[in-house]
Amino acid sequence: MARKSALINVMEAAARKASRKLLRDFNEVENLQVSRKGPADFVSAADITAEKTLREELSHARPDFGFRLEEGGDIPAKDGSHYWIVDPLDGTTNFLHGIPHFAISIGVMEGKNLIAGIILDPVKDELFWATKGDGAFVNGHRLRVSARTGMADSILATGIPFLGKPGHEEFMREANEIMAVSAGIRRFGSASLDLAYVAAGRFDGYWERGLSDWDMAAGIIILRESGGLVSQIDGGEKMMEKGDILATNSGINQHMLDLLRKARKKV
Repeated sequence: MARKSALINVMEAAARKASRKLLRDFNEVENLQVSRKGPADFVSAADITAEKTLREELSHARPDFGFRLEEGGDIPAKDGSHYWIVDPLDGTTNFLHGIPHFAISIGVMEGKNLIAGIILDPVKDELFWATKGDGAFVNGHRLRVSARTGMADSILATGIPFLGKPGHEEFMREANEIMAVSAGIRRFGSASLDLAYVAAGRFDGYWERGLSDWDMAAGIIILRESGGLVSQIDGGEKMMEKGDILATNSGINQHMLDLLRKARKKV
């Protein structure tokens, strides 16, 4: 059994407390109080309650850490260095439609470096976690990205722009290039779990635009610690700032970069 660091234990305890209420609300999804945050972009009472629980628990354990919160914004770090990056419900639309695929995602930044992260899938009771330099795990089992090297055998995950989001034509060009040479594309609706699944070898790669840092933080360190490669879609290193990401095993990374570059040239 892998030994968890103190930070992982703190994040797990907070996430499991928040997840218990999420699961109760998920089982009564038709009764949720829901407001509209934008076209096809929902925020529920469950989302806000989960974030409140996470903030309280994490603040109690590490009072000097700051926060980057999806709903609550930024809270400066008293120590000037450490930040929790929190998505209390990644996959809100799935949640509100009764689809059992959503997660709690928590990453930790020290300065500009990601040092730890967890992704908890409450429905499947899967906890993905990693500490920098110590590897990545799911429920105590070591994570490794897949060893596939050919696109014809590879399954890719993505996010598809929806109502009110830009980039529809750009996405279709990319999807057309990848569909033509791969074993298939999946769209599951939770960026953090897409990254975790690449780390676990369930997907061979994943790309998406229009993300926020809380969508990616935990997944990036889990992926890196599982032997995966992560960059911007054009190969840059500013995923957290720019909001686009490409995550793969080492075998198909260049294939994906080339395909996505080819799609961009067709503008």
